[in-house]
Amino acid sequence: MPADDDLPGLDLAALRTWLAAEHLHDGEVSAELIAGGRSNLTYRLDAGEHAWVLRRPPLGHVLATAHDMGREVTVLSALAATAVPVPRVVASCADRDVIGAPFYVMERVEGLILRGRAEVSRCFGSQRRLIADQMMDTLARLHDVDPASVGLEEFGHPEGFLGRQVKRWGQQLDRSRSRRIVGIDTLRVRLSASVPSDPASTARAGIVHGDYRLDNLVLDPDTFDVAAVLDWEMSTLGDPLADLGLPLAYWDGLGSLPNPIADGVGPRSGFPAGDALVARYAAARGLDEADLRALPWCTAFGYFKIAVILEGIHYRFTQGQTTGAGFDRIGELVPPLVDAGLEALP
Repeated sequence: MPADDDLPGLDLAALRTWLAAEHLHDGEVSAELIAGGRSNLTYRLDAGEHAWVLRRPPLGHVLATAHDMGREVTVLSALAATAVPVPRVVASCADRDVIGAPFYVMERVEGLILRGRAEVSRCFGSQRRLIADQMMDTLARLHDVDPASVGLEEFGHPEGFLGRQVKRWGQQLDRSRSRRIVGIDTLRVRLSASVPSDPASTARAGIVHGDYRLDNLVLDPDTFDVAAVLDWEMSTLGDPLADLGLPLAYWDGLGSLPNPIADGVGPRSGFPAGDALVARYAAARGLDEADLRALPWCTAFGYFKIAVILEGIHYRFTQGQTTGAGFDRIGELVPPLVDAGLEALP
């Protein structure tokens, strides 16, 4: 790890000054870049009696609206009093002049994060089923929160949500183009042409996490309860099925490929298959088959979204703007994800 005062993306001396000015901590602060994050940069902070985490956007090529610190702060603060476990926000800063980008500081929730095989190997088979159940039960609790009851009624625009998502991530793709990817534009066009027109989608609108997956959860190492849900940068109001289709794409798709993103998760690693995740979620929310008819499209869109996110990371890697290991393999994952998205489309 780099020395404390030579961390990429974090001017520690400036942070110390800011913390003192905000009356949060006046004294020494040490920091460490947390491995595993390939989008926003995340740092472990130790400031005397305080155990904190700092989040800021990535270096260099930043996709528009994809790394919104203010969005994370808003939703974390709103969900603090609900049954959805989230870290407590300590403070936020929108002034780019402090460390070079907007950032926020939150409490550090200790626990188990299953980022890959090394962590998953500590869990027995029955525990892996329990973990999958806890993951889906927590997602169901999130989607059961009434946005208006926590002050998030203006957090997004549910009408036309799925169509706007295709447009948005298509634009993100255009901003990250550095090579030809066979089929990705076909997938984009087919998704746009087949957006579900379910009139119930607005009625069932809820808080959407936007990047819900196993390694964005902190687990209690003894009970495997979800202690905290992390990484809310893409949260909004929309169709909750988008939040179900995305983890299925990670689980059954990305999890089936040797890769540094989802290595060790999914059925190939002893977790239940994706249809078991769907069944658990549907039971928790009281949904039937008709309620889930848009799920195949949402899963195909999940593949497209992950492919675009990884292509953006690959672009930053080619520009020398990434920090950490494993980025040299990210680009290899994009073509098979595109193929899986085309296959998943109804």
